[in-house]
Amino acid sequence: MALYAELHRHLGGSVVPRVLWRYFERHGADLIARFAEYSQFEDFYTRPRNSLDEYLELHTLVESVQTVETLPYFIYRLLRGAYIFENLAYLELRYTPYLRTPEHLSQNARIDKMAEIVDVVGKGSYVPEYPIVTSQILCMHSRLPYEVNKAIIDLAAQNQQYVCGIDVAGGDRYYQERLEEWVSLYDYGRSLGINTTGHLYETTDGCYPQLLPYLMRIGHGIQIPLLFPQLLKDIAKRGQCLEVCPTTYLKTGTLQDIRQLKLVFDRCFEAGVDIAICTDNAGLHNMRLPFEYENLLTHDIINFKQLQICQNAAFRHAFAWPHHQPPASLLNRLLKPELPKVLTMTD
Repeated sequence: MALYAELHRHLGGSVVPRVLWRYFERHGADLIARFAEYSQFEDFYTRPRNSLDEYLELHTLVESVQTVETLPYFIYRLLRGAYIFENLAYLELRYTPYLRTPEHLSQNARIDKMAEIVDVVGKGSYVPEYPIVTSQILCMHSRLPYEVNKAIIDLAAQNQQYVCGIDVAGGDRYYQERLEEWVSLYDYGRSLGINTTGHLYETTDGCYPQLLPYLMRIGHGIQIPLLFPQLLKDIAKRGQCLEVCPTTYLKTGTLQDIRQLKLVFDRCFEAGVDIAICTDNAGLHNMRLPFEYENLLTHDIINFKQLQICQNAAFRHAFAWPHHQPPASLLNRLLKPELPKVLTMTD
């Protein structure tokens, strides 16, 4: 039995089109009034975009309806699909809690409300009939002020029963003007003992080597092996893992062909840099993790042995996986069949 770990999935982009459509039918018909039928909505929601910025605008559609009241609805359906259709044993959900708080409140009031969001997501992620180990990564945001991002780090430190790490998201082209700020925030997070990842080297606009030493994992990172392979040696030394999300790069226009990822995998394997294969925004892509695996195999980007190496690396780099081994190793001992008894002439 294969059980997988998903290290890079956004809460906003995880809602599959059909679930979102049904929610809008019941509670927000005005948001889908321009679509005559579901197929038109699905096409709009999942089609490729011209840039990462255009792609990220879709997150606002979902963030606006993921509130304290509705988050349990979305999370239950997310976990149900992840368990039944994806065979996930472990799932890290990442999101910006500030963007799930009421917009009409003051900044300080919204900061205070973030703890409630983390609590609701944490409790909603406990679903006994779908036993997946889950944890949260709280995302700072490139368009939020320093005070809010620092509060997100403090919130992560105060809620380690639910939160396993921090991230920065929101479009990597916006990091440059506040680079010293991001370095100080990550340095602060590390001083509190918080696990770190970050959207970095996803596009050619997001190449900031100054941030690399502060990260335990690198969100995407594909431009490192593509454009800056000389950095791989230090990444291997630091034991950092790339969170590679194949379909994303086609949806955002970052890559034109999935086969361009072969160089990413080849150079990382050669340099001893781990890769965890992820989905990023499974709902926006209409994609499940096993299909990402299948696409990489079908296009001869990796082979089955390399796939297994990546699957094991995902558990090894998981911030909150509670065991020393992936679940397949644990299950093999439990389910290993006994050899049939060979009859002898004396039996």
